[in-house]
Amino acid sequence: MTRHVVVVTAGLTVPSSTRLLADQLAEALTAQVSARGEAVELQHVELREIAGELATFMTTGGIPTPRLTTLREQVAAADGMIAVTPVFNASFSGLFKMFFDALDPDGLTGTPVLIAATAGTARHSLVLDHAMRPLFAYLRAVVVPTGVFAATEDFGSHGLADRITRAASELAAAVLSQGDYSVGGFGPDLAARPRRTSGTQVESDVTPFGDLLRGHTGND
Repeated sequence: MTRHVVVVTAGLTVPSSTRLLADQLAEALTAQVSARGEAVELQHVELREIAGELATFMTTGGIPTPRLTTLREQVAAADGMIAVTPVFNASFSGLFKMFFDALDPDGLTGTPVLIAATAGTARHSLVLDHAMRPLFAYLRAVVVPTGVFAATEDFGSHGLADRITRAASELAAAVLSQGDYSVGGFGPDLAARPRRTSGTQVESDVTPFGDLLRGHTGND
């Protein structure tokens, strides 16, 4: 059975250290999943490519473009996610936040997520625990224990490679376990998790607006 993992990156330049880190994490995840005799399909989402569509979503009261609708559905159907952001003003970037604001509130419920960030200095490393973990906890995702932070000087180091391997191993275990994954003996039953929704489908039992207004004169 092939698992599907969405890789979200919020880098703004080409080439981007954020995309470089995301690619290393994705490669490590593929290796970890393959070592377990399974397969994984990766869906890369470069947020800079949909920046205009995210702005449109925010300024139209939450009306998604066709491309954003497709991405919302892919996220809701994914078995896992890798989320990587550059650090802006001691937190994740505004573009990164806009994407997760544009998802359905239940789109990541129970989804295993590996968080990672890049910055020019190690002084920003607390962004993982002070900004990213609270965001994904609010979205009811399952964040793996090891987050990966990479300052400019970290690239090419053994320390970063070790962190990437450890985090990828944890995400692979979470994605493949289908409910048996736990942290410290405690973990959600992913097989019994609440239904995730993309927010793009209209429920069949929606009451027509005309029926809701029937009998009202407008004078109330």
